[in-house]
Amino acid sequence: MDSTRWEAYSPRPDDIVISTSIKSGTTWMQVIVRELIVHGLERNEASIPDRPLPDNGSSFWIDGTFTGEIGALYETLEAQQHRRFIKTHLPLDGLPFYPQVKYVVVGRDARDVFMSLWNHYAHYTDDFYQKINEARGLVGKPCPRCPEDIHAFWQSWISQGWFDWEQEGYPFWGNMHHAQTWWDYRHLENIQFFHYADLLANPLAEIARIAEFLDIKVSAEAISRIVHYTSLSTVRQRRLEAQGHQIFQGGANTFFFKGTNGRWRDILSADELAMYEATKSQVLSLECARWLEQGRAAWHSTV
Repeated sequence: MDSTRWEAYSPRPDDIVISTSIKSGTTWMQVIVRELIVHGLERNEASIPDRPLPDNGSSFWIDGTFTGEIGALYETLEAQQHRRFIKTHLPLDGLPFYPQVKYVVVGRDARDVFMSLWNHYAHYTDDFYQKINEARGLVGKPCPRCPEDIHAFWQSWISQGWFDWEQEGYPFWGNMHHAQTWWDYRHLENIQFFHYADLLANPLAEIARIAEFLDIKVSAEAISRIVHYTSLSTVRQRRLEAQGHQIFQGGANTFFFKGTNGRWRDILSADELAMYEATKSQVLSLECARWLEQGRAAWHSTV
């Protein structure tokens, strides 16, 4: 990622920025927001026709260095006539902040993030390793190959940062650090938090809450259709039908894997979970940690 790619960004009053760390429901939230925007344009709600996924041209990842030449990206972004929604993996301490922009922040239990990330990282193709290492230019070390052993990956990911100021996330960016930077400013009216587990457990209520935050009026019937259209199985099938995925061995079936939580319980040992607790206590406030682990079930004690 390169935060300086945001320097040319010119915000519109109704822009939406979706910020997640990694493997926390980024694409899922992009698809949900896209569907809400489409309905907000007062189109016919009788049916939802097939539409391309966000990364096919309607939602941009500005800070991703391999997502295209920055001038061309901004030219396309400026040409968009609909309400814009933009993806970022940057923590708030690395992102320009604008009071007129709505920020949708999605979090997930770090242990669940790890399990999803292991599947993600372990299936990178040779072409993708080459692409990301070429895109980084002369900044930093090359992205290392994924360890063959999941426990080796855990021990580096949970206790080592890529940057000196991070304590976890290697060889990606700090996952817990990302959440905490946003959490510190949760009192601001244009930042709203959503949790992966809540989206799984009660998508109807959570999508309604997203619509309310974004000031999009949409019927209960339309929300029900959006729930179906944005389910993991439906999104995976549309991706398979649209095109293969060049990043991962196994394509869309790898990118959209199980989508479940709690798989770490059968993988991580007591000693490895103790590493998690140690890093958590160093990086996260008690309230932020509780929210990441429990979602809205912990919300009453975190506001």
